[in-house]
Amino acid sequence: MKILTVIPAFNEEATLRDVIAGIRTSLPAADILVVNDGSTDSTATIAREEGVLILDHPYNMGIGATMQTGFLFAFQYEYDVAIQVDGDGQHDPNYLKDLMTPVLEGETDLAIGSRYLQKRGFKSSTPRRAGIRFFAILFYLLTGKKVTDPTSGFRALNRKVIHFFSREYPSDYPEVESLILLHKKGFILKEIPVAMRERQGGASSINFLRALYYMTKVTLSMVLGTLKKI
Repeated sequence: MKILTVIPAFNEEATLRDVIAGIRTSLPAADILVVNDGSTDSTATIAREEGVLILDHPYNMGIGATMQTGFLFAFQYEYDVAIQVDGDGQHDPNYLKDLMTPVLEGETDLAIGSRYLQKRGFKSSTPRRAGIRFFAILFYLLTGKKVTDPTSGFRALNRKVIHFFSREYPSDYPEVESLILLHKKGFILKEIPVAMRERQGGASSINFLRALYYMTKVTLSMVLGTLKKI
């Protein structure tokens, strides 16, 4: 089995080295790809010093384009499993094997690391938890499927989903909308209990205005996504 961990990274110099070290300890058989999304700090330099695979965007293109770059790479080089691990240190690498196992065993096409199944670790702020809950309810109303942590970017996916995402992936705030697309295509989704950590460095790009845009945009994308022909 060929396994690829994809780290989307924009100005993650404070945390990237530790994230890479954690992956190497927990999943030494996996290749590591850093997709540097036009960082203006030393993110790219650190990735090269660590000897991992790296792809550089010429400018900041956002998380959707960054992950699709990773999926294109994974598909082109015939990886069997791809795992998304954020570059800010929130995703605990100790759960990588738990996340990957049901994908390797054919139980699911996409495994989602959920911080709410067993309510362990860092849960984020109250407004964010309310937003996550809103999207979980909306996802259920639109699909009839229960997902407790639809915004989680801690995910493992098989080659069929890698192929699909290499061709079809939302460009902006993609996590929830991508689940809608997978549901429409008949892929199997499964949540795995994980514990998240607080951001280990840097600062979130989400402020009040961005949060309003995020809620509006994702809500419309989910509703329209159920009508979209794929």
